[in-house]
Amino acid sequence: MAKILLQFAHPLLEKSRVQKLMLKQARLIPGITINDLYEQYPDFDIDIKREQRLLLDHDIIIFQHPFYWYSTPAIIKQWLDLVLEHGWAYGGKGDKLKGKMMMQAISGGGSEQAYQPEGRNRFTIRQMLAPMDQTANLCKMEYLPPFVVYGTHKLQEADIEQYALEYGQVLSALKADRIDAAEWKSIQIINELCPIPESFKS
Repeated sequence: MAKILLQFAHPLLEKSRVQKLMLKQARLIPGITINDLYEQYPDFDIDIKREQRLLLDHDIIIFQHPFYWYSTPAIIKQWLDLVLEHGWAYGGKGDKLKGKMMMQAISGGGSEQAYQPEGRNRFTIRQMLAPMDQTANLCKMEYLPPFVVYGTHKLQEADIEQYALEYGQVLSALKADRIDAAEWKSIQIINELCPIPESFKS
């Protein structure tokens, strides 16, 4: 069984619809460690050694967050800057994370069509997540396809619940090592392994 560390970041969780339900679903899965970064570090004073110990103790690191301005909430950038130290996470002798996996679980207001070369945002989600993909690569980690919830502003509660359930299925499959490289290397988003009905897409 893989050990999963869920690095959760939402600065306004009380106003969340999608991320709140996804987090609730994750909490139902035994053995997943949930590290709420804004709750843990309200002043952004990140405990580097604590975070590094958590990374060492887990096999799969998932950053769950809303997709803010084509990127992450600020605390994740702070976390990356401080925790992934040269000589520890990367560099000549920086191999502490080698062989581990990284994934993102994100939600955004734009529709799936908006994240296409011909769409309003001009780039695909995978293209926009390239910095995190490259961060994983630099740290000798495997970057898994992201779990993506598109069009959050237009989703009904039933749609959000469906996404949350599928997120739970993905987490359970990862934890039980039921998703192999041949599967995830051939897809753009990990949702494709548990597709939702077309009626749920915005």
